[in-house]
Amino acid sequence: MATRSSAVLVSGTANTAKLFVAALAFTGAYVGFSAYGTASSAPRPTQTVTLSSRELPITSSLSTRTAPPAKAGKVSVSALPGGTGCVKTFVARSVVVNPGPGPDRTVMYDWRLARWSADTHTWHTYFVNYDGFAGDKKTVDWKPSISANPGWYRIELTVEGAKTVKSDRFQVSC
Repeated sequence: MATRSSAVLVSGTANTAKLFVAALAFTGAYVGFSAYGTASSAPRPTQTVTLSSRELPITSSLSTRTAPPAKAGKVSVSALPGGTGCVKTFVARSVVVNPGPGPDRTVMYDWRLARWSADTHTWHTYFVNYDGFAGDKKTVDWKPSISANPGWYRIELTVEGAKTVKSDRFQVSC
């Protein structure tokens, strides 16, 4: 009889332990869910935001008809209207002719905006843009912006396999 009683006691203890673990899991889930619900229902601080607007005229980029004429071996530069403050945007155009043996060859070129240094009496690269195309020739353009840096500038176009073409110098002032 002692073994039978101990078997029932062990079996009952195991069931009690399982029920206790299940109760703990349920309680933990309930507390976690109610804490989540309380956190998401907390009132959020309000802040009033006032938006203002003003009408601005719609300006379009320079079209091919009003742009400076593009010619092979020459870089033409003109200022785009509408710069705010001391930001000046320019458009540079040229025609790049494929110097390679065939029209399927890719032509790589780069634009450089150079700034004149009065201290060294030389042109220094201000920034560069790289591009390319495949074909016989293409009219290419670039729109660099100069912000709060008055001085003399020029734009240089270097085509792979050809000589560098330089624009006339131009002055930027605020």
